[in-house]
Amino acid sequence: MKLKNKILIIMLVILFCLQTFSFAAQPNITAKGAILVETSTGRILYEKSSTRQMYPASTTKIMTAILVIENCNLSDMVTVSETALSNIPSGYVTCDLHVGEEISVKDLLYALMVKSANDAAYVLAEHVAGTVDNFSTMMNSKAKELGCKETNFVNPNGIHSQRHYSCAYDLYLMAQYGMKNETFRTLVSTTSYTLPATNLHPNADRSFSTTNELINPNSRENFYSNAIGIKTGFTSQAGNCLVAESSRDGLDFIAVILNAEDSNSRYTDCKTLFDYAYDNFTLTKIKEKNTLIDTIEIENGTKETKRLDLLIDETITVINNKSIDINQIIPEITLNQNLMAPIASGDIVGSIKYKVDDIEYSANILAGNDVIPQTDFSIFILISGVLLLLIAISILGKKKNRKKKRRR
Repeated sequence: MKLKNKILIIMLVILFCLQTFSFAAQPNITAKGAILVETSTGRILYEKSSTRQMYPASTTKIMTAILVIENCNLSDMVTVSETALSNIPSGYVTCDLHVGEEISVKDLLYALMVKSANDAAYVLAEHVAGTVDNFSTMMNSKAKELGCKETNFVNPNGIHSQRHYSCAYDLYLMAQYGMKNETFRTLVSTTSYTLPATNLHPNADRSFSTTNELINPNSRENFYSNAIGIKTGFTSQAGNCLVAESSRDGLDFIAVILNAEDSNSRYTDCKTLFDYAYDNFTLTKIKEKNTLIDTIEIENGTKETKRLDLLIDETITVINNKSIDINQIIPEITLNQNLMAPIASGDIVGSIKYKVDDIEYSANILAGNDVIPQTDFSIFILISGVLLLLIAISILGKKKNRKKKRRR
């Protein structure tokens, strides 16, 4: 066989192997910014300009809802002010609130997160902080608390301002935090709501549907059966935005789409990310809490206690590519230097690390039992021996004294 033919065959074999064993191709996302994260581990599965500052539009209301929930009772009544309504530019969505109208925090939150009502955002901001500026300060403080580094808010609803920006990663942090709260989860998964009659609106006719077509079964094109929220956004400057969560088979993912070309493409991009996640990744418990890792001998321990059980202090769960055989991953176990008795059950005696897809997962190793030092046991025997000797001497002394008394 000619050399050229041999080389060609070898190259074809290599290409076949690469196609057979390589990981799935990265999803094709058209939006300018995006991120996909598994919520329990925080592992980023996909990102595109995820820390680039962009305009968040109404996804801003995620932070607004968080602060309102944490600072108000849902039953609190709010009176709509003139300043709250006068700040809304023409063309932005409202829920038809009126100056002097009395309405509950709960109803305003549903208007905020289901209809994306900008008037509800201003009314809630004033109720919580007195002014929009004060509320914006609270928003930025909370963002920093959550670890956001590329975010600055100047209003509670995302009405466009060059000084109002965030990024895909920061919005993920806000969404993850919010979804830990049951009230927030209920709000963002609600598909329709009707405001009750109020003092200035006698009819309960202000009904609206969610702006998030991912969770709306009536949206045949964009509905995603596993989606459970969260928030849409749009301005001409921000483009089409979406923060969403999907839950299936114990796996929860949050996706953020920023500056998509149109409304449909933000949903297409989001569904593409979710499908990619479910098709290629799984959640695996490598080790359960209190699992026996190994048993070692402590040199200076007593014969009865010198064998020390090593236990893991917490469950190690990883999000891994389905093509990886977790059973083949060997952990790195590091024990404390010069482990010597005494050791008490529950003491930290080392650490264990697993590296999966270049990500490290670690836990502490605990002592599973007490180890008593030999020296302590020897001292106990010595003291006991001395005491017995003194007792024997005392007894013998008493016997001699009795014999002497009898001779007299």
